[in-house]
Amino acid sequence: MSGAAGRACRLLLRQTLRYDYPSPVGGLRHRLMVLPPARHGDQMLVSSSLEVRGAPAEVEKSVDRFGNVVVDIRAPEVQQGVEFVVEVAVERREGAGPVAGAQPFLDPTPLTEPDGALAAAAGRLAAGEPGLDLALRINGWVASALRYRHDVTTVRTTAAETVALGQGVCQDHAHVMLALCRLCGLPARYVSGHLVGEGGSHAWVEVLLPSAEDPAVLTAVAFDPTNDRRAGRGYLTVAVGRDYADVAPTSGSYVGPPGGRLTASKSLEEEVAEVVPA
Repeated sequence: MSGAAGRACRLLLRQTLRYDYPSPVGGLRHRLMVLPPARHGDQMLVSSSLEVRGAPAEVEKSVDRFGNVVVDIRAPEVQQGVEFVVEVAVERREGAGPVAGAQPFLDPTPLTEPDGALAAAAGRLAAGEPGLDLALRINGWVASALRYRHDVTTVRTTAAETVALGQGVCQDHAHVMLALCRLCGLPARYVSGHLVGEGGSHAWVEVLLPSAEDPAVLTAVAFDPTNDRRAGRGYLTVAVGRDYADVAPTSGSYVGPPGGRLTASKSLEEEVAEVVPA
């Protein structure tokens, strides 16, 4: 039986991560979380590739406990630099996908451990309607409480420290929203990915709410507290976790002198098409 035509979008990502070293290094071990899973909610993977340039390397893919694609790279020697070139195509239709368990996303983590200020804010926010309305209030509170500013936080800055500063980048906004959601009894997870129109990677939050059709089934509803809105079609999800530490896009080690330098570039394009269901 055929249905009404709908709109879908295809997101095309090309990303390059390059590490340059002051002299040859050895024993390179690198971990990348830059490829999206086959499916995440309403996002379907069309194609993906990862190419290593600059050194012979072994590449191994695996899936972690949250369903994220993890790429482990080993290179015995790198003369000058190594480059990772990522190409991804996904299709998205507006909606949300079911989620399994809530418990890992209810517990605080080192980056989302609350303090008195966060607990007080959560108490005020929880006074109104629960569920989606509560998530919307938390999203709006974070957007109004924090000013977007580079170079005042690091990947180790906690949610409590961010609130005290009153500023930070997208990952900080996400950590604060996670802390508040969990204090209010809403399971929520950190999302790492990309947003059309942004030059770097982006972070937002998925709140896990009971489905209208079956309250026993949790549904992921995405919010972008950095931009004070729901996260829609122009967002490409790469990985989810309890906080940034679970989904760091790039990390690793090598044997050699310090001073490695990372440069990155990215393009994300959106194509919208009419789709007629079969």
